[in-house]
Formats: sequence, structure tokens, C-alpha cells
Amino acid sequence: MNVDDLRDLALFAGLTEAQLGELIDGSTTVPIEPGADLFHEGEPADFWWVLVDGAIALHRKIGREDTVMGKMDVPGRWAGGFRAWDDHGVYLASGRGIAQGRVLRVPTDLLRERIDVWFPLGGHLIKGVYGTARAIESTARQRDALITLGTLAAGLAHEINNPAAAASRSVSALDTACSSLLSSLRGLAGKVGEDQFGRLDSLRLELGSRAALLDPVDLADNENTISDWLADHDVERDWLIAPPLAAAGADLEWCERAADVLGDALEPGLEWVGSTLAATTLLGEVKESTRRISELVAAVRSYSQMDRGSIQTIDVTEGIDSTLVMLGHKLRDGTEVIRAYGADVPRIDAFAGELNQVWTNLIDNAVDAMDGTGTLRITTRTDGDRIVVEFTDTGPGMPPEVVARAFEPFYTTKDVGKGTGLGLDIAQRIVAEHHGGTITITSHPGQTTVAVRLPHQPTTR
Repeated sequence: MNVDDLRDLALFAGLTEAQLGELIDGSTTVPIEPGADLFHEGEPADFWWVLVDGAIALHRKIGREDTVMGKMDVPGRWAGGFRAWDDHGVYLASGRGIAQGRVLRVPTDLLRERIDVWFPLGGHLIKGVYGTARAIESTARQRDALITLGTLAAGLAHEINNPAAAASRSVSALDTACSSLLSSLRGLAGKVGEDQFGRLDSLRLELGSRAALLDPVDLADNENTISDWLADHDVERDWLIAPPLAAAGADLEWCERAADVLGDALEPGLEWVGSTLAATTLLGEVKESTRRISELVAAVRSYSQMDRGSIQTIDVTEGIDSTLVMLGHKLRDGTEVIRAYGADVPRIDAFAGELNQVWTNLIDNAVDAMDGTGTLRITTRTDGDRIVVEFTDTGPGMPPEVVARAFEPFYTTKDVGKGTGLGLDIAQRIVAEHHGGTITITSHPGQTTVAVRLPHQPTTR
């Protein structure tokens, strides 16, 4: 490598040929080969890597996933070198070649020495800024991560609480129904014969076939009517027997036929029927509640992608639906969600967990923009060799100056403590750098649309 290779790099603007020569003399030219690692996350950052030509992907291990954090694909971009100013500096990501080229590997001792000679004030500023920025960013990201985790955990707890509470109530009531069932069987023992019990069971099965959802007012009227009939026939536990019979569709004609079958065993016989019906209904409620909990657990697994590899072939609607489940507590009160998924949208190769974070941010922003009340329309469609996912809300819209700055780092219009902690700049980075896609905003009063366009395969694969 010679001075001519570095002269046109903006990174080295202002350096003389002699200075560039000093830098090259103490450094090494390293070839870039696709798929070959140049440096590794967590290792001491003893070298400063300056891209001359080619391209390098920056990977980082997050959990069990190897995630692409960005690319060095413009000559003059650099990585590492932190030990020039921090004795404990390590590589924040691993560098892996994705296009043939060259990189200048500069020892950190040489970098620190040359900076101190050429720009002594600059060296002191870099050291101070590096240490301060690292401390601030670490604290801020940790806080944002905790806020996001707390928000999602609270939402999940809220979603699970309803079916869990319903299952708990049903199990408690089922205990009462089973006790009543056993008590009624003791009351029937010796009072009814085999033929009577068979006819009673037929009447019970008849209710099962005629059961239907009744209007609450009609159901209450039917329950009162049956309760009065039971009282007229000296049935003491009418308050326990009437509700399940009414809910199952029993009427006075059915009650009269039951009375003809049971005779003196009317109360234990009807209590047995009512307890059996109640137990069946309660078991159905427990089944439905536990099914809902299982669905929520499956949605969390899909959302987090905790049991899958980094890049998968996915249906983007699955990730969107699992995200809607995670944010269900924010959507329930006044937000209508319309899913307009295109039937011809193909599956794509993507970093599913990262896209779910993008969907979380965009949905959360839309709900906040509508102040919790409005319509959120989610559309998926194809556009040439890309798929398009659009989130359209009926909020007040965004002024042009806000749209223009929406993807700037650290820019937000939200109050402190609101939002997911994942800014639109990070969402754009995930879409653009990790997937080779684009994200755009169009807005006017009453309608804001955020459109994400994704290729069938991420360009950083």
C-alpha cells in the first residue's frame, strides 16, 4: 500500500504525504476475503482498521444470535483502535469480509503516538470524549432497555392476567359444582331406579343439544321463572339449581317432564343435572383460558425468537401478529386494528427478532400519536422484488419539520419515560443496514403512513 491509496480518503484530509508515509510504514495491509474474520468482538482493540476498498460486515453476539450491527463499505470508514486511549478497550463487534478489498491495520501504539505528535489537543479531546460518551451511552442504553423490558413485561402480565384469573375462578367454581354433584348422587341413591336415572340422563342430554346463548335480560327472566317453579315444588336449593338449567335452555315444560320422571327425588335429581351442566361449562372455561395462555406463550416465543437462529425464512405477518399480542394492553381500549395482509406476499430471509423490534416501535408510535383512540391499518403487499409493510394511523399527523428529523439519532417528540426506547434511527438502521431495505414516512392531518420496504434476502448475508 502506498500514499496514493490514502490521499483521497476524507479521513486523512489535511495530512501531508510524509505523515501518511509514517502511518503506512508502521502499519500492515490486510486483504479482505468474503467470509473471513479480521477481528473479533471482546478481544483487545489493539489495532485501528481503516477500510481502503471492499466491504466488511460488523457482527455482534446478542444472546445466542450472531447479529449484523452495521457495515464498513465506504473507503475511509474505520473500526477499533480504542486502546490508543483506553487500556481496557475491546472490539465492540467482529469484522467479517463481505467483498474483496484491503484494509490498513494500524497498531494502537502508533496511532496514539502519531495523534499526540500531529494533534496533541485532538488527542486529549478524543480521550475525554471517548470515556464520557461510553459512560453516558452505557447508562442510557441500560435504562432504555429496562424501560422497554418493563413495558413489555407489564403488557404481557396484563394479557395473561385475564385468562389466568378466569381459569382460577372456574376451578374454584368447579370445586363447588363437583361437591354438589356428589351430594346429589347421595340424595338419589335408593330413590330412583335404573330406568328413572336413564330417562333423567336423556333429559340432561336434551338440554345439551338445545343450549344456546341467550340475551342477558332473557336469561335472567328465564332463571327467575325456573327459580319460582322450583320454589313452588318445595325445592330448597333453587338458587343453586336454577342458573345452570336456565343457561342450558331449560323451560317450564322441561321441568314438568323432569318432575314426572323423578317424583319425590325431584330436588337431588335436578341438582345432579344442574351440577353436571355447570361442571361441563366450567371445564370449557378452564380449557379456553389455558388455551389463551398457551397462545400468549407462543406469541412471546415468536416475538423474542428465543428458540431460533439469527437469519430465518419468515412470514412477516407472524411477527406483526405476535407484536400486536405483546402490545395488546395498549390496543384494547380505543384502538381498532385493521389487518390488510396481501395473499401474494412471499416469505423472506430476515433477522426476525430485529424486525419484531421495528414493528414494536412503529405500532407503539402510532398508538401514541392517536392518543390511544383511532384506527391503525397494517398493510402488506409486494412491490417488484420487495415486500412492503405499511403502518397507517389516524392521528393528527406530523409537521414537515418533524418528518424531516424523524430518523435523526436521539431526536424524539415524546416525553421522558414514554415510548419503547428504540428510536426511529435505530429502526432505520435495522431496516437499511441489516436488511438492505428502506423506511419512509408520509404524513398529513388525519393520516400518517410509515412504509418499510424489504428485499427477499438481507444484503449483509
